[in-house]
Amino acid sequence: MAFHRAAIIAVGSEMLTPTRLDTNSLYITELLNGIGIDVVVKSVVCDDRAELEACFAHAFERTDLVLLTGGLGPTDDDLTREAVAGHLKLPMHEDPAIVEAIARRFASRGWHMPEVNRKQAMVPDGAAVLDNPNGTAPGLWLELRGKGVALLPGPPREMRPMLERIVAERLATRAEGLRLLRRVIKMAGRGESRVEELTQPVYSTWKSGPHPIETTILAMPGQVELHLSTRGSDVAAMDHALDAAVRQIEDIMGIDVFTVGAKTLEEVVGVLLRARGWRIALAESCTGGLVTSRLTDVAGSSDYVERSIVAYSNQAKVELLGVATTLITEHGAVSEPVAEAMAVGVRDRAHVDVGVGITGIAGPGGGSEQKPVGTVCISVVVPGTEPTTRTIRFAGNREHVKAYSAFTAIDMVRRAALRSH
Repeated sequence: MAFHRAAIIAVGSEMLTPTRLDTNSLYITELLNGIGIDVVVKSVVCDDRAELEACFAHAFERTDLVLLTGGLGPTDDDLTREAVAGHLKLPMHEDPAIVEAIARRFASRGWHMPEVNRKQAMVPDGAAVLDNPNGTAPGLWLELRGKGVALLPGPPREMRPMLERIVAERLATRAEGLRLLRRVIKMAGRGESRVEELTQPVYSTWKSGPHPIETTILAMPGQVELHLSTRGSDVAAMDHALDAAVRQIEDIMGIDVFTVGAKTLEEVVGVLLRARGWRIALAESCTGGLVTSRLTDVAGSSDYVERSIVAYSNQAKVELLGVATTLITEHGAVSEPVAEAMAVGVRDRAHVDVGVGITGIAGPGGGSEQKPVGTVCISVVVPGTEPTTRTIRFAGNREHVKAYSAFTAIDMVRRAALRSH
C-alpha cells in the first residue's frame, strides 16, 4: 500500500504550556513532503491515555501514516505505547534484547539500570524495534490494515536520525515516486480578503491544469502568504508550473510581493540596503525599539544598521532628534510632521542614508476622538526621493499595534528603496 496522507501527534503535557513548542512536527513535515507524503493533521496531546488513544484513533482512521513523538520514556506519564497498542488491540511483551541494550547503556556510565526502564522494552506484537543510539527509548514501527504507525522519541537529537532511517528504508519506496513541491509568496500592504479578491480568479483555474496546484492563504500581522503546492513525479514540469503560477500572482500584486520563499521582510530589506551601500538609523517612539530589534535579528545586519534612538518623551524627541518644539505644540507628538522630523533628525545625526521615524498611540490609554488608540505616524527618508510619511490606524491591543507598526515601517523602507532606483 502507498502512503499519501500523514498525521503527526506530539505527545506531552509540557507542550500545552506557554513555554514549550512542538518543533519536531516541522522537521517531520519537511522530510515527508520531500518524498511526496502530505501532512494533513498535526496534533498536540497531553499525557493522558484516554485523550491520547482518542487522538490516535482519529488520525489512524483518516490517514495512511501516523507518526507519534514523545511518551516513550520510563515514567508513569509515558503512555504512547500503551495507547497505540490498546487502540489496535495488540498485546505487548517485554523484549529481552532491549532490556540488555538499556542496561549496557547505563553500565557504560557506571550506573545500574533502574527497574522502571523495563517499561521501555515493552513491544506491541508485530512491531519492528527501531534502534536508538542516542537514548534509552527505542522507536517502534507497525504496519497493519494497509497503514503505517511510527512511535518516535521526543528529544530531537533522538527523533531525527530515527526518522531519517524510516524515511529512507520504509517510506521512500511507498510514496510511489511522487514529490510534493511548494512555493510561498509573501505579500505586504494588503489584507487577506483583498488578496483573496484579487488572486482567486487566477488561482481557481490552476486545479484543472496538467499539474494541479493547490493554494492556501495565511494571514499574519502585516503580511499575507499564498502557499502553492503540487504533487507528481515530473519534477521539472512541476517546477515550471509553479514558476508560471508565481509570475501570474506577481503580475497581479506587483510591489506588494516582497519575496517568494523563506526570507523574512527584514532579510529582504537587509539585502536591498546592502546592495545599495546604504546605512539606516531609526527613531522609535511607540514601538520602543521593536523595528530595530527585527532588523538586527538578521545575521550581518551591522553592515547596514547604524543606530537607534528610542525617543519616547517629547523632551527626548527635541533633545536627541532636533524635533522643533513648535511642531509638537502645533501638530501633536503623534503627527506626520513630527514623524518626518524624527526621521530626518536621526538620519542627519547618524550621518547615514536612511532615516525612519515612528510615533503613535499603542494604547490602551492615551487616545482621543481625533487620534484614537492605534493611530501611528511613520516616516521614511531615503536618498533620491522625498520623504514618505503615512498615518495609519491599526486595530488590536498594544502588542498588535506595535507589531503592525514595526512591520509597516520596515515595508515602507523596502518600497522607498525600490522607488529610489
